[in-house]
Amino acid sequence: MSTLTVAAVQADIQWLDKTANFAALEALIVAYFRDHDALDLLLLPETFSTGFCTHDPMVKEPADGGDDLVWLKHMAAQHHCVMAGTVLVAAGDKKANRFYWVRPDGRVEFYDKRHLFRLGNEGDYVAQGMDRKVFEINGFRILPQVCYDLRFPVFSRNRQDYDLLVNVANWPAARRHVWDTLLKARAMENQAYVIGVNRVGSDGSGVAHSGGTCVLDFVGEPMVAASDNQVQIISTTLDIAKLDQFKQSFPAYLDADEFELK
Repeated sequence: MSTLTVAAVQADIQWLDKTANFAALEALIVAYFRDHDALDLLLLPETFSTGFCTHDPMVKEPADGGDDLVWLKHMAAQHHCVMAGTVLVAAGDKKANRFYWVRPDGRVEFYDKRHLFRLGNEGDYVAQGMDRKVFEINGFRILPQVCYDLRFPVFSRNRQDYDLLVNVANWPAARRHVWDTLLKARAMENQAYVIGVNRVGSDGSGVAHSGGTCVLDFVGEPMVAASDNQVQIISTTLDIAKLDQFKQSFPAYLDADEFELK
C-alpha cells in the first residue's frame, strides 16, 4: 500500500528578505518535527524566499543554483523529505518562476510556471515555461503547478498520469473565493488529490493574502486546512489505494474527451 505524508507551509513572506524568510521557515519546520513523525514531502508557497517581486532585475537566482537551492538541499537532507517551492531564476534576458523539487539525496527536478499573470505584468519579466512535468514519490505521481496555472483546466487535465495536483501560490485575498472554488473543481474533475499552498500577509506592493492552504481529497472534500491569516504548517497522509478504489467505483475518466496540448 502506497501512502504519502505531506506538509504545507502557510507563511508570511517578508519582502526581499531571504535571511528573515529562511530563519522563519526553519523555525516553523523544526517546531513541526518536534510533534510529528517522518515526512515525505514539504511544500512552500510561490517565491517563498523573496515574495512575488518579478519586476526587480536583481531578484533572480543563477540558473545553475543559488542561495535558495542550497537552502532547499540542506533542508531536504536534514529532514529526509522532498522540499518544493518556487524561486525566480535567471532565464536568458528574463527569469523563470521555477518550481524546484529537491530530494533528500540532492537530486533536483523542476517545473517552470506556464501561465503568467497578465494583470501583474508577470510576462514582461518572466519567461513562460513550456513543459508539463510530473514528479514521482512513494508510488504517487504529482503534477506541479504555480498560482495562476490554477485557472486553466486544460493544462491541469488529468491524462491518467497523476494522482496528486500541487499548486503553490501567492494568491491575493481579493480573489480568495476563486482559489477555494478552483482547487475543489480541479480535484473533482480530475479525480485526484489536490494541495493548495498559499501565503498570508501583505507583500511589498501592498497586496494582502489570507491563506487558504489546504489538502483536498479526490471528490473535493477538505482533509485538512490552515486557519485564515495565520502562519501555520498543516499535514496529512494520502492513500493511493483509496484513490484507486474510488476511480474503479466511479470511472468518469473513461468518458473524458481526447485532446492534445500545443
